[in-house]
Amino acid sequence: MTRLLPLLMLALAGPLLAQANEPDWRLSARALHANVIVPQRGQFTTGQSPIQIRSVDVQVKVIDQAATTSFTIKLFNSARSPAEAEMLIPVPLGCVIGRFDFDGAGKEPSAVLLPAVEARRIYDDIVRRFRDPALMEFAGLNLVRTAVFPVPACGNQTIRFSYEQVLAANGGRVDYELPRSEALAYQVPWSMHAVLNCSRPIASVYSPSHELVLERKSDQVVCATLAEKSQLDPGPLRLSYMVGGDGVAASLFAYPDPKVGGGYFLMIAGLPPVPKDQQRFVPREVTIVLDRSGSMAGDKWKQAKAAALQTIAGLGENEHFNVIAYSDQVDVLFAAPMPRTDANEESARTFLGSLRPVGGTNIHDAMLEALRQKPVSGALPMVLFLTDGLPTIGRTAEKEIRELAVANNPHNRRVFTFGVGLDVNAPLLEALSDATRAAPTFVLPGEDVEVKVADVARRLHGPVLAAPELSLPRDAAGGVRVTDLLPRALPDMFEGEQLVLLGKYTGDAPLTFNLKGNYLGTSREFKFTFGLDQATTRNAFVPRLWAGRKVATLVDGIRQAGADQPLGAQPGIGAFRELIDEIVKLSTEFGILTEYTAFLALEGTDLSKPDQVQAEAWNNLRGRGQQQRTGNAGVSQSSNAAEMKRQYKENKRNEWVDDRLQRVAVGDVQQLGDRAFFKRGERWVDSRLLDRAAEAKPDREVVVGTSEYSTLLEKLENQGRASCVSLTGEILLQVETEVVLIKPAKD
Repeated sequence: MTRLLPLLMLALAGPLLAQANEPDWRLSARALHANVIVPQRGQFTTGQSPIQIRSVDVQVKVIDQAATTSFTIKLFNSARSPAEAEMLIPVPLGCVIGRFDFDGAGKEPSAVLLPAVEARRIYDDIVRRFRDPALMEFAGLNLVRTAVFPVPACGNQTIRFSYEQVLAANGGRVDYELPRSEALAYQVPWSMHAVLNCSRPIASVYSPSHELVLERKSDQVVCATLAEKSQLDPGPLRLSYMVGGDGVAASLFAYPDPKVGGGYFLMIAGLPPVPKDQQRFVPREVTIVLDRSGSMAGDKWKQAKAAALQTIAGLGENEHFNVIAYSDQVDVLFAAPMPRTDANEESARTFLGSLRPVGGTNIHDAMLEALRQKPVSGALPMVLFLTDGLPTIGRTAEKEIRELAVANNPHNRRVFTFGVGLDVNAPLLEALSDATRAAPTFVLPGEDVEVKVADVARRLHGPVLAAPELSLPRDAAGGVRVTDLLPRALPDMFEGEQLVLLGKYTGDAPLTFNLKGNYLGTSREFKFTFGLDQATTRNAFVPRLWAGRKVATLVDGIRQAGADQPLGAQPGIGAFRELIDEIVKLSTEFGILTEYTAFLALEGTDLSKPDQVQAEAWNNLRGRGQQQRTGNAGVSQSSNAAEMKRQYKENKRNEWVDDRLQRVAVGDVQQLGDRAFFKRGERWVDSRLLDRAAEAKPDREVVVGTSEYSTLLEKLENQGRASCVSLTGEILLQVETEVVLIKPAKD
């Protein structure tokens, strides 16, 4: 790959080098226009600008490490006369300007690429003129500055712009970043489509910042599209791809933190596409367990039967299945799982066709029957367990049913649960899956059971690495150098999936992991050694993702302890005190809020009074987490927990599903770089100062736009934390051992 880059970049950038070497210095040196458009941030104007940014579309083409990024920016002028504006576009260091043009007649389009030092002068000018430090979050980047262009009266204008760059590589991983504001208030929708073309097979594509929809065109070409629900997600869009090798490919992102004696890491493992002539996936043994109690009558039962038959039809000829249906009693199709043949598939069709929904819900015995079956040698055993109600027949105690998955699961079957509707014990279904390396799925009212089951069955196609086990790095004395690994039990890896592991590390020596398991039907071991020399605070997503998963794990421990408590019981905080302290600590330090800790963002919450904060958190966790186990509240909480425990991208808006099954967010907490800020009145407070914000007196005050402010910004810029000063209003910030109050410039 490296040998191709010089030739490749000459081919891409050859005609553009003259433009970069001979910029329009008149454009560079002249004063800023009254209206400034920054697609990544918004508009800056001395008056009320009639020009609005309607949308930003980005097309990215990557060939090995050479990337071309093309913007299409749509503007609208609401005024009744033409308006002029200037466009500034923050771009990565080392890029080369490509195409730049716009629609309609007007001045000859021109643009100049300003280096970071000159860009900083422009940013400082904006701070002085517009009293807005927002652009400071892009300090350290280069800047493209355009000539003034007309936007027609009550009309649209489209700007097209592109740049080329060589992407950074870390071992077999190539990283791409698209600059974009971290401000929650920025509401311009972005679309992005990337085509990744590599000379070697691509094993995995990952974004810690945004949701991507991936489409593999071939072993060496993958298309990545920004998911619609992620188009307003704040922060730079980060995208990485890993090239495949012989088996599992892996890479590591590290964030240094002296407080933990080393730092935090994110290890991502991906699976290269399996060649057609080598597709010998680990065979599956699938047991489909269907609730046929009276409440399943009608469309739910029809959809459940269709889902079962569709799943069976999707099995390979060397794969096995069984069907169990339960109500008051348990009916089993075969004495043991049988191969998928036309005859056995027809038997399943006849069996399901003979059953009618009737009676109660005997979850315990149905689960026991599914788990005790004699397994098929060499196959990955899994259960698809569907229910639409609470256990009402037989052994109904939640703890007893939950313990089945651990104490009476001799063959380590994976139990993928499906809760249909709202009358289910959501924490129970969640616990059954978590205990068996699986995941729960909740089918909400109005959703199609068949579609939900089919989606999971499709994802479980082609087990590539079954029963994975990870040996952790050790020091010279044999001590483990990795702690707080999440998830604790590694899930199986299926075709097209990736494994995201998070944890803490100690020391600065390279980390060596050994991953072993059943790889394509053969026992294999993969060894990965990662140096920590590229650990950087720019990888702020790493500790934040770890903290999110850790909070979810701690909350789950408290929620699951509520099983079988008498209705209305008021247990004391007791053994949960330490868990709650840790939840509050992580929530405030990293700015990660849940439905139980959202009160931390409220104006009246005083973190200098830990007893009151702890009591409020306990009331939420007990009253909601422990006691609300079914209905809207129970299902929404388990849905949130399942998502958070498997979180692989940042949730900067702190969104979750509420009791009305609507997504809500917290706006008074802002995550910038590797810091979190809470809104207190008109002041943003660094989360590390929250417990003493009321009486904390700053060591000094710095006014935006002064020379002292520039010196402070330079220090933060060198630390990769320039975005901390981009908030509106006062900012109380801890800089090393000093507390600084940043105050807006006076008009």
